Amino acid sequence: MPSTISLRIKRRDEPDSEPYWEEFELPYRAGMNIISCLMEIQKKPINTKGEKTTPIVWDDSCLEEVCGSCTMVINGRARQACSTLIDRLSQPITIEPMTKFPSIRDLRVDRQKMFENLKRVKAWIPIDGTHNIGPGPRMNPADQQIAYELSRCMTCGCCLEVCPQFNDKSDFIGAAPISQVRLFNMHPTGKMYADERLDAIMGGGGLEDCGNAQMCVEACPKNISLTTSIGEMEKEATKRMFKKLLGS
Repeated sequence: MPSTISLRIKRRDEPDSEPYWEEFELPYRAGMNIISCLMEIQKKPINTKGEKTTPIVWDDSCLEEVCGSCTMVINGRARQACSTLIDRLSQPITIEPMTKFPSIRDLRVDRQKMFENLKRVKAWIPIDGTHNIGPGPRMNPADQQIAYELSRCMTCGCCLEVCPQFNDKSDFIGAAPISQVRLFNMHPTGKMYADERLDAIMGGGGLEDCGNAQMCVEACPKNISLTTSIGEMEKEATKRMFKKLLGS
């Protein structure tokens, strides 16, 4: 095992300032992940030149690969800093912010666009919480299994980071919101908004803008069948189109 950990971190002081690289070296400890390395730098922000610098800025929350907020590009691959162990990485370790979202500072990015796209497709189940409505509707076990897989999406943005169609010149919403349409449209209560969700992905920025690169499914840390979701929604969108043409 190495005695030290070498890190190259791509930093930015302001949203519009030029990025720059800064290198750090830390004592190795077994079981460290990227978050623990960033915390060590935060406690003692001194780079390899011996210069005192500003603490690294990043986002995190659950630290259990559930919220997706600590997603960043580590050794060229978008993944969660909380679950990326040092022992599994080659050194020097490069850490960069995701490139498909506006930079705020250092490793922190503004992922609001992703959440706006979830709002666009109504990625939720309508529930009246003002009174007891009794047990929820039943789903068959096969649908439950599919729904469970789809519900593991944590809106981390890995699928968007690798998607060539998701960029600042395109309105494409990406695979994650489309997969969430599949999830909520198969729910007995969620079907209430099924047509509205399909309409939302049938226009510009929706299914027709997918280039079928299929890189999203390889990047998903939860192994969600995103391309299957896109295919299923294309079939449902076609049915929806014919219904609208026939006026039904």
